[in-house]
Amino acid sequence: MLPNTGKLAGCTVFITGASRGIGKAIALKAAKDGANIVIAAKTAQAHPKLAGTIYSAAEEIKAAGGKALPCVVDVRDEQQISSAVEKAVEKFGGIDILVNNASAISLTNTLETPTKKVDLMMNVNTRGTYLTSKACIPYLKKSKIAHILNLSPPLNLNPLWFKQHCAYTIAKYGMSLCVLGMAEEFKGEIAVNALWPKTAIHTAAMDMLGGSGIESQCRKVDIIADAAYCIFKKPKSFTGNFIIDENILKEEGIKNFDVYAITPGHPLLPDFFLDEQPVIVTKKPETHELKEEEAQPPPKPRSGAVEGTFRIVKDSLSDDVVKATQAIYQFELSGEDGGTWFLDLKSKGGNVGYGEPSDRADVVMSMSTDDFVKMFSGKLKPTIAFMSGRLKIKGNMALAIKLEKLMNQMNARL
Repeated sequence: MLPNTGKLAGCTVFITGASRGIGKAIALKAAKDGANIVIAAKTAQAHPKLAGTIYSAAEEIKAAGGKALPCVVDVRDEQQISSAVEKAVEKFGGIDILVNNASAISLTNTLETPTKKVDLMMNVNTRGTYLTSKACIPYLKKSKIAHILNLSPPLNLNPLWFKQHCAYTIAKYGMSLCVLGMAEEFKGEIAVNALWPKTAIHTAAMDMLGGSGIESQCRKVDIIADAAYCIFKKPKSFTGNFIIDENILKEEGIKNFDVYAITPGHPLLPDFFLDEQPVIVTKKPETHELKEEEAQPPPKPRSGAVEGTFRIVKDSLSDDVVKATQAIYQFELSGEDGGTWFLDLKSKGGNVGYGEPSDRADVVMSMSTDDFVKMFSGKLKPTIAFMSGRLKIKGNMALAIKLEKLMNQMNARL
């Protein structure tokens, strides 16, 4: 872990989405120096599934050694942003650092993304970041520290990162484009940078997205907080950078990254937008394309790895698994022993079989038979298969991610 130096003592840090998760972790790190934290977030009353409010975060910040100003802010509302900025300046005398952390996510393809979700992501991620920056900039220009930090990815134009969740990528890249533009616009006055994690980070939102068990493949929010702290210590001339958390911490001399892992030694999920799996991307095989084109109507399976995998899955089903999952999965498999298969985790006791399920599938997954077997045996992570285009998903993404837990249970038996 990165030690505090006291450099942020008396500084005012305005953080959107700071009631929980990454935003709160950055707030607590700065609070240990004695910073003033403006908690600009929506949650004033406890959420049934997500712990933390602006007021509970304020208490934690005070306990860590900082001062806190909780403000109800939906970054889609320009008036709420302006009001919070005015209160911050009135209470603390100015703003030294802005962290644009608030974000909305829907990992759905174009036809599966309702307009309401498109608007939410564009308005929170891109527009919210732009408007909050605009409101804070007049005060940041007066600061000796003067940093804007957006929690957004490098601008990677590999089509891979657009094809499965185009709206989310556009909205998230909008935050990164703010970095590109504002860093140049305010060069010499304000440092404007982006920070993005190398791996998945464990937050309450990640639990909702990935289901229980996902945390073992994640790092703690502390790694982002430490990386942000490194950036805040740098001069205004350090601007226009798209920073990966692990890289900047290595530059600071951090060598042991197990301290940031939820489960030290466990394989970690790579985060979106980073081409960390070049072998998989370049291996996106022509042979798979040919197999799909040449495939005759799939024969009724008699034996093979796919049938064997489903047999083991069926033996592992229970009422508890069904109760915990509550979803029907349909698999469209290309290649030998392929065809349409289903996994019913809604009916009592669960069921698997060849052909379409009797009820409409919640999730349809398309892949090669080889990749299907590899996924259930733990040799290919579903997240990596999805991000590299080897796995196509239609339907409820949260239920698709839930299936990964069941796959992990299968690994020892396959």
